[in-house]
Amino acid sequence: MRTSIATVCLSGTLEEKMRACAAAGFDGIEIFEQDLLVSPHSPEDIRALAASLGLSLDLYQPFRDFEGVSEDLLEANLYRAEAKFSLMNRLGADTMLVCSNVATASIDDDGVAASQLRRLGEVAAGYGIRLAYEALAWGRYVNDYEHAQRIVDLADHPNVGTCLDSFHILSRGADPSGIEKIPAEKIFFVQLADAPELSLDVLSWSRHYRVFPGEGAFDLTAFMVHLVRSGYNGPVSLEVFNDVFRQTSEDRTAVDAMRSLIWLEERTSVRLAEQNQLSGNDAGSRRYPMDLATLPAVAEPTGFNFAEVLAEDPGDVEGMLFQLGFSCVGTHRTKPVRLWSAGGARVIINQQQARGLAPAISALGLDVQDPPAAASRAVQLKAQPVSRRSQADEAVLQAVSAPDSTEIFLCEATGDGTVAWAEEFGSDGVVEGEPLITHIDHINLSQPWQHFDEAVLFYESTLSLVPRASQEVPSPMGLVRSQVMCSSDGAVRLALNIAPMALEQSGSHGGPEYPQHVAFGCSDVVALARQARQRGLDFLPVPDNYYEDLQARFRLDAALLENLQSLNLLYDRDEDGEFLHFYTATVGNVFFEVVERRSRYDGYGAPNAPVRLASQYQRVRSGSRDGAS
Repeated sequence: MRTSIATVCLSGTLEEKMRACAAAGFDGIEIFEQDLLVSPHSPEDIRALAASLGLSLDLYQPFRDFEGVSEDLLEANLYRAEAKFSLMNRLGADTMLVCSNVATASIDDDGVAASQLRRLGEVAAGYGIRLAYEALAWGRYVNDYEHAQRIVDLADHPNVGTCLDSFHILSRGADPSGIEKIPAEKIFFVQLADAPELSLDVLSWSRHYRVFPGEGAFDLTAFMVHLVRSGYNGPVSLEVFNDVFRQTSEDRTAVDAMRSLIWLEERTSVRLAEQNQLSGNDAGSRRYPMDLATLPAVAEPTGFNFAEVLAEDPGDVEGMLFQLGFSCVGTHRTKPVRLWSAGGARVIINQQQARGLAPAISALGLDVQDPPAAASRAVQLKAQPVSRRSQADEAVLQAVSAPDSTEIFLCEATGDGTVAWAEEFGSDGVVEGEPLITHIDHINLSQPWQHFDEAVLFYESTLSLVPRASQEVPSPMGLVRSQVMCSSDGAVRLALNIAPMALEQSGSHGGPEYPQHVAFGCSDVVALARQARQRGLDFLPVPDNYYEDLQARFRLDAALLENLQSLNLLYDRDEDGEFLHFYTATVGNVFFEVVERRSRYDGYGAPNAPVRLASQYQRVRSGSRDGAS
């Protein structure tokens, strides 16, 4: 599949955008006209730069408000178009996007629109230019792709074809299956964009909230299946208007964009193969002109192997782990790293390269069936590999960096709870006895607001984690958006949070400016809380008002309510079961949670999140040792 991207997707100058696209691996680009107009470089300079970067100039866009106009206005439009054709010859681009008229159209007549497009095609042919006619979703008379194609058919000119844009098609709820009926040679260009489900007018939705494939709610895989079946084999380009993307690093955005296309290409290949198999056609997607690449197929992770906290002075963190019932297994034989374990939960305390850093979650390990294949898949999806210094007799762990710089280690699942790398700490990683803590239940990672969608796509595409419905939780300084990424069996639960901007700006530590935490699964949270209290654990306090409301909502047994209140425990219940949990104080940028799931409860105590956020905020305001919240 030939990949392309519109320069309007990225921040920076045209030259910076081009270099970022080339570095990310795109085959070509669309030149958005405004980017060229404000560039100090000539079209010839841009053409030479594209050639040196190995980028084709696939499209020049947009040419607006041409068809359906009076004869006088048509003449002016043809003059304007000819000037653009001449510029495109200098630039070296041979296809121009022509948007359906939204402003000056005064004649609602397909025959008139077609004849005017034919005249434009005749002029374009003299310059070797093709015209890709696109139905804008808010076009005055032409606003769906099938209508646009009927006009292209009526124009009946070899230099006039259609441009298919997934946003304009799917935002109107149109059925994309009609794409298969369009002759492949008349599909001149294809643009892709995803989008979240929003109740907005389609123009505002389009101009501000488009995202890359896999980061929104559209079924772009189905769209691509219809496109491939049409026989189209030209560029597949991204055209995303997004306020956030145009404020962030063009290099990072280009990588995110390329990852989305690689992932979509694989999903399309898999969907086609599945449909062909169901229909009895075993030839697969290779029978179509568009060649779709695939990635190493890997199973979803089966559990958490470990969590790592990086800190210059981890004393308070290790003290909390001891109070929660963890045991220090040992110190690494060559590095200032310690391993703490309780049941199947392992926490690594790392002091390497931590000068001046407050405690923060720096890495997590996931159990996977085939670590090399999982790492290969992640790297092919543009993840950056992570290497750590190791001796010849030490385990070599596969790892990649997530968008927020958290290191993701891909560890071999053994099934018996042992871990080979624990030998370097003088242990097999298994603690004797039956500790109350049994495993890591979930990990909560804060995300920079401008990279949240990127993070969701990263974990879904590289690790096959499925996003659940997102939630917004109120805090004293704004809403916190939370998105859980989960394996199908719930063995891996990763919560991604966007902190309110005011909270992010209030941070003063070297790590994330919004606290993150590790939640441990427990067999008896009441017993563990009592044990932790005896060992001096600093619980996050819960206000009495919370317990009054709790009783009003659930009519709890008096003894249970007393236990909850005396131990700062929180409670939730639904039709599937009960959820009891508590939080520790925050040290630096990290805190811990202990949870007990009763019966089939599968949530995270969402009604209690505002209580936690408010309590953490109060602690910061009162000058306690909590690092940030």
